[in-house]
Amino acid sequence: MPEQDSLPFPDPPPGGPARTPPTDAGAPAPRAARGRPARRPLWARLLGRLADPWLELKLEPAELPVRDDDPRPICSVIEDYGLSSALILDKACRQAGLPSPLVPLPGDPLGRKRAYLALSRRHVTPLIPDQRPAARTHSDSLARLLQAHRDDPSLDVRLVPVSIFVGRAPDRHSGWFSVLFSENWAIVGRFRRLLAVLLNGRDTLVRFANPVSLRETVAEGLPPERTVRKLQRVLRAHFRRIRAAVIGPDLSTRRLLVDKVLASETVREAIADQARREGIKPADAWRKAHAYAWEIAADYSHPVVRSASFLLTPIWNRIYRGVLVHHLDRLKEVAPGHEVVYVPCHRSHMDYLLLSYLLYERGIVPPHIAAGINLNLPVVGTILRKGGAFFMRRSFRGNPLYSAVFTEYVAQLVSGGYSLEYFIEGGRSRTGRLLQPKGGMLAMTVRAYLRQPTRPVLFQPVYIGYEKLMEGNSYLDELSGKPKQKESIWQLLTSIPRVLRSNYGQVVVNFGEPIRLDEILARHAPDWDGRPLQEDEKPAWLSNTVDALAQRIQVHINCAADVNPINLLALALLSTPKHAMGEADLLAQIALSKTLLAELPYSDRCTVTPHTPGEIIAHGEEIGVLRRIPHPLGDVLSVADEETAVLLSYYRNNVIHLFTASSWIACCFQHNRRMSRRTLVRLGRTVYPFLQAELFLPWSEDEFAERIDRIADLFVREGLLQQINDDEGGILQRSQGQSDEVFRLRAIGHTLQQAFERYYIAISVLVKNGPGTLGAAELESLCQLAAQRLSLLYAPAAPEFFDKSLFRGFIQKLREMKLVWPDQNNKLVFDDRLDVWAKDAKLILGRELRHTIERVSPEAAASAAPEQAPAGE
Repeated sequence: MPEQDSLPFPDPPPGGPARTPPTDAGAPAPRAARGRPARRPLWARLLGRLADPWLELKLEPAELPVRDDDPRPICSVIEDYGLSSALILDKACRQAGLPSPLVPLPGDPLGRKRAYLALSRRHVTPLIPDQRPAARTHSDSLARLLQAHRDDPSLDVRLVPVSIFVGRAPDRHSGWFSVLFSENWAIVGRFRRLLAVLLNGRDTLVRFANPVSLRETVAEGLPPERTVRKLQRVLRAHFRRIRAAVIGPDLSTRRLLVDKVLASETVREAIADQARREGIKPADAWRKAHAYAWEIAADYSHPVVRSASFLLTPIWNRIYRGVLVHHLDRLKEVAPGHEVVYVPCHRSHMDYLLLSYLLYERGIVPPHIAAGINLNLPVVGTILRKGGAFFMRRSFRGNPLYSAVFTEYVAQLVSGGYSLEYFIEGGRSRTGRLLQPKGGMLAMTVRAYLRQPTRPVLFQPVYIGYEKLMEGNSYLDELSGKPKQKESIWQLLTSIPRVLRSNYGQVVVNFGEPIRLDEILARHAPDWDGRPLQEDEKPAWLSNTVDALAQRIQVHINCAADVNPINLLALALLSTPKHAMGEADLLAQIALSKTLLAELPYSDRCTVTPHTPGEIIAHGEEIGVLRRIPHPLGDVLSVADEETAVLLSYYRNNVIHLFTASSWIACCFQHNRRMSRRTLVRLGRTVYPFLQAELFLPWSEDEFAERIDRIADLFVREGLLQQINDDEGGILQRSQGQSDEVFRLRAIGHTLQQAFERYYIAISVLVKNGPGTLGAAELESLCQLAAQRLSLLYAPAAPEFFDKSLFRGFIQKLREMKLVWPDQNNKLVFDDRLDVWAKDAKLILGRELRHTIERVSPEAAASAAPEQAPAGE
């Protein structure tokens, strides 16, 4: 039977508050007092009192995995011997109510008058080389303990692995100088360890693992030598994995990593190709590749990261009213042993700093971050690089050497166990919606894993929600048509005073459900047998696998959305023509939104503000989003100004996917007083594929239909609709006139109304021009022109109303569903099924709006004529 290197004990879920010893005089004695004497040696008591002022421990997990009712003795195992480690272990066990490790086990099977062992000593280089200690192949203490179990069948000791990190528990900071002596991978001498305890001892993390039964280990029946080697190997792997999860992998220098990249076969071939293509010497091509690698590579520095955390703490406290984190403990349960790739939504430049800071503060090593080359500014770029950022150009097109170097660099990070972070949207969202994903970095990560499938990859979606964006003004300029400003060091410096004077409200960071790459491959690449692929091997299933992974990530980000007060205010106020509501109406609308989210939750990872509607309004007034207009008949609350209204559309778009089903029902009753449930569900099934593609929705068509039915019941209960009979699923009816119920229903439906208008614009332009007339790109442009004109002639629409990418997504979905398809000239053709769509649209859109859309929809020849005029001038 082959030996197994897998860990025989699952890691306990880390996280939670530090455990403190009971102080109640009447409390039962700790477990140390039961079963054997708890009297520690005199030296331990004296040194323990001396060290106590310098040590403050955080224990993980909150609930130790050692049962009170288990009478079996406990032996702790640590990674390295050392006096400081023994004192910290003793304090941690007593603090947790465990027996002291400095008291021998019953019968003292270790023969050392203690109840702990270490896998190795902290070796330091001796002054005389010939006096180096002989290399040992295993722990003598562990071998004696296992032999004692063979000699005494009644003995059953529980071995509890304990990881100790001095200067890494990041909830407290001791000072700038302590950065130099914080925990890392280096084996240090006694003096440096003493300094580390003095400077960082009050910042110590102790992590307990689940106990291992040595009786069960011996019962496997392996030879003694083989048993101790196997157990020691598994314990070392456990300690390495925990250390990598807490402080990151053993970091090579930037230069060594660059050398590995340049020495790889693929990069050497790319260098040779570059030399042949440009007719230059191989040495010159190598220097170019080296320059690319040096431009790309991160230069992670633990002291810089630690120092940055000192600086950022007061900044976050000054500009934000709080940073809330949800579901991080679930990640910490599954992360050990995995290559973790963080894939957050991208809303702000603060995303980089915020996520790394939060991970570091909660005991997780910050990831290496793929950043745009535009951020490689003087000074700033160096700091970001020291914090783990590696830089990439916006386009690799036409530069195969750069592409090869960058791809190999990512592969080296993945194979080296470094956690990664990148934004698959490619850039920051200017509309508040998730952008369609770009698969470049995902493809590199997947290919790196397929090349060396040794360490499982875990993608961690992250939702970051802001109440106020630092880039709000620049987004406003871009949405109004101004070109994007290029980042500069001067722009950064001049913005610092303004940022520090501002209140940006609260930030919420939600960790979504992790995605295991193995599961994605099992579903989309069933032919892959788990063996490594060659670098130049490109299986047919790779592209579809990356696309499916990208879509799943976006769905999971949306499932982890947070609904903050500004989101709810934007949903309500932007549904009215003048962006204003009476206070009572606004309170009722916010309450309705919260009811929908509470009774029909979008997912178990979605969070909603706990504030009442009244508190939400007060908060909106406080941060300048709302303006109160006193009136004898009741105060009116309105958006402060038109610019604020445009920015509020951004925050509304963060969460519109949460209200898709309820908005669909409300839209169906905008221009219809009655509709059967059957028709409601049938139309919902028809339109759902397009909504799912645009908003990254998680349900199947059947699940969406079921959700429609449940929300209809809620609307009936809330009085927004009435059920007038029970035949064939029943007829639903709304109130007549302009009642409060009709007003609330219209406000709920407003979030999706413009999506259906966009869909009808595309259908109208297609039908008006006829089959075989327009290509996909031409159709996109004509749809954008029609939407812009509609917005200019009538009520102003949200900026994304005429976003070409949204039309592109709709047209792509039409092609996937075979409702349109290209002919031999690459022009789109269609059949009578689009007429069915047009007929269904009559149930959703009003007659006047449909007529207006049909009238403004341009024809290809007419729209091309003005564009040709300047060419003849």
